[in-house]
Amino acid sequence: MNSQQAKKQAPPINERFSKSGFILAAIGSSVGLGNMWKFPYITGKYGGAAFFLLFIICLIIVGLPILLAEMTIGRGGRGNASVSLVNLTGKKYWGAFGLLSILTAFMIMSYYAVVAGWTLHYTLESFTGVLFQSGSDYKDKFLSFASGYWPLFWQAVVMLVSGWIIARGVSGGIEKFNKILIPGFLIILLILMFRSLTLPGAAEGVSFFLKPDFSKLGAESALIALGHAFFSLSLGMGCMLTYGAYVDKKQSLGGATLAIGFGDLVYAFIAGLVIFPTVFSYGLKPGEGVGLAFMALPAAFSQMPFGAFFGGLFFLLLAIAALTSAISILEVPVAYAMSKWNWSRPKAAIYVSVLCYLVGVPAALSVGGVLSPLQLGGKGIFDWMDFITSYILMPLGGLIVTLFTGYAWKRAGEEAGLTGFWYRAWMVLLRFIAPVLIVLVFLYSVGIIKV
Repeated sequence: MNSQQAKKQAPPINERFSKSGFILAAIGSSVGLGNMWKFPYITGKYGGAAFFLLFIICLIIVGLPILLAEMTIGRGGRGNASVSLVNLTGKKYWGAFGLLSILTAFMIMSYYAVVAGWTLHYTLESFTGVLFQSGSDYKDKFLSFASGYWPLFWQAVVMLVSGWIIARGVSGGIEKFNKILIPGFLIILLILMFRSLTLPGAAEGVSFFLKPDFSKLGAESALIALGHAFFSLSLGMGCMLTYGAYVDKKQSLGGATLAIGFGDLVYAFIAGLVIFPTVFSYGLKPGEGVGLAFMALPAAFSQMPFGAFFGGLFFLLLAIAALTSAISILEVPVAYAMSKWNWSRPKAAIYVSVLCYLVGVPAALSVGGVLSPLQLGGKGIFDWMDFITSYILMPLGGLIVTLFTGYAWKRAGEEAGLTGFWYRAWMVLLRFIAPVLIVLVFLYSVGIIKV
């Protein structure tokens, strides 16, 4: 492929974030559901403040270097997650590797919209008080909802909202949306933290979350921390690479990387101060995932003064986190469709959103629904989509980024704005340390190695 052909595939040059808009959009991408229901639990389980310190170290040696690499590739290549790799090397086969992250984002969006839809449903049910009527078996309530057809409606709402925002463009849609929602997100997060910390017995939850226990640190906790550092920044699925294509040349990518990493840490920390004081105050068992958010916490809100209001705020918080992440994920295949078939942004947003919705329907109907009997190896359609993307495709995508930046692209340091010691340190991490650690996390996640 010659440079003239590659240039035809680049995104429109007028698609640009402002400096603050890019950082807020990137933070919105990393502020996902995983940090709310997974990070606090694994922190409490694997040593509290000791694990938090370990997580920061993993963020520095794996998360931030790959984050910087993705944004640098995007800005340097000025294309989608596939074309940028070709633009920077002139070698067509790198485009095939880039397609992997586009496929990953498309698959994730297909089932992530289902979960995002659950948060919208629970936001409405909580604010109206309907969630807390007729019994207190919240596990049964969730399974009854998930096994019906309402999830398809809410999934469609998520795709409609996400597609509409993306169709409005980078500055007029994605940036504007995040500039409104991320500050609102922070306000809600702080309100919920204050409410949680003032509950009777909240200190026990804080102790579970943050009491340092270095005896719990080991090989397993290190791999867990490494994996979460990777996943919490939305790496390996082309989001930050695609967003990087819309960053102005004058913006410091190093500074943006630190700001995004700091935002991710603050969100994860405050999320723990929301979740565990609430859980322990009402005698619930700490856990992670869907069970914590949609089954355990509603029981706490039902007993709390003004519980419908605070429960509504909590699920609104989840909905905002889900939507800001969904937009960054959907932008990856939309950007590809725009350059590949020369579609307008609205046309690409419509076509990709509809296709994502259709692919996600089986996932929605497999969580207790009519397709739940379809099992393979003990996993349904939804679980398999999550497993394949989270534990196979995303690590592989991250590994490609490290190898491309560390070995194939010779001007990465110049684009990243790194020289001297910082450039050499970045290259050591990308060439030798991050790839090995990604492979170890992958082997551990799929059960090949045990610790």
